[in-house]
Amino acid sequence: MHVNRILYEDHDIIVCRKPAGIATQTARVGQADMVSEISNYLASRKGACGKSPYVGVIHRLDQPVEGILVFAKNRAAAAELSRQAAGEEMKKEYLALVCGENTKEQGELTDYLLKDGKTNTSRVVPPEVKGARESRLSYEILEGKGQQCALARICLYTGRHHQIRVQMAHAGMPLLGDCKYADEAARALAQKLGIRETALCAYRLSFAHPKTGKHMQFEIQPEGTAFRRIKQETE
Repeated sequence: MHVNRILYEDHDIIVCRKPAGIATQTARVGQADMVSEISNYLASRKGACGKSPYVGVIHRLDQPVEGILVFAKNRAAAAELSRQAAGEEMKKEYLALVCGENTKEQGELTDYLLKDGKTNTSRVVPPEVKGARESRLSYEILEGKGQQCALARICLYTGRHHQIRVQMAHAGMPLLGDCKYADEAARALAQKLGIRETALCAYRLSFAHPKTGKHMQFEIQPEGTAFRRIKQETE
């Protein structure tokens, strides 16, 4: 774990930045993930006494997505943060580059998503389909409305598998660089710009500290190639 990825740490929590391309947690042998990196980082410090440190996963980011994650360092903190994440007390906001010239300036999306474990994909289905889960988010176009590619701020209210990527694509606003859910036009634009990564960043995270109740908020700026390339194109 690079120290510059750590945004905050105390006895109960550790907040860090996950780079694009690294899994939050994986069972694959030899593959890097955030849980392993944090565990190794905590174990390497003085006072670890040789035992494996506790690292509680509260929420996840897809492997292609960069952004902020909070992990618990004990079970009590994990239980409280998980409670907040299960409701809407933990606020998760994203920046995304979306494709499509007919995007509305803002909106709310409510869909029912069904995960297919065999293909590692999700899709929008009617609410009566067995296993479908309600998925909600809101979005606002910050820059580039009416252009091929626009910068959107997305507030996530539920944490479903590939939720933002699926819902935005279903609404006609696929994410730039998304190889799973983007339509042909979005894929062509990504190829033209040389973008090979999903343009999505969990840039702001807010929650109440699990022990003190203090309001905590963290914010970063995207570092991904797609965001840098679009900025250069518009300057």
